[in-house]
Amino acid sequence: MKFAVEKINNAGNNKVLLTERGNSFGYTDLVVDYRNIPWMQAHGAPVVMDCTHSLQQPNQSSGVTGGNPTMIGTIAKAAIASGVDGIFIETHPNPAIAKSDGANMLPLNQLENLLEQMVKIRQALL
Repeated sequence: MKFAVEKINNAGNNKVLLTERGNSFGYTDLVVDYRNIPWMQAHGAPVVMDCTHSLQQPNQSSGVTGGNPTMIGTIAKAAIASGVDGIFIETHPNPAIAKSDGANMLPLNQLENLLEQMVKIRQALL
């Protein structure tokens, strides 16, 4: 991402955020490599962990992208422990009826507890 950050900065925009969303592993899974967080931060831009899209499972035989929402908390808490600057989580009161990405959304009623856990992890690191 070094060259992407440089290109944006050279165009006069210093408001750059980088996003970690996992790496392709095979054809149907993404895997998060937490080393990417400090590596991207080294380029002078804050890093946001996309906790929901990093759990997408593209190219399913059904033709619809799947997901693994049970792992959202694990991805989010590990990112906080790894020093990420921000978290992105898609949520919905009823993911099963969401118009997009429902297969990898966090049910809204689980968000507050997860946020409280992430705050405790961040505070433990200070």
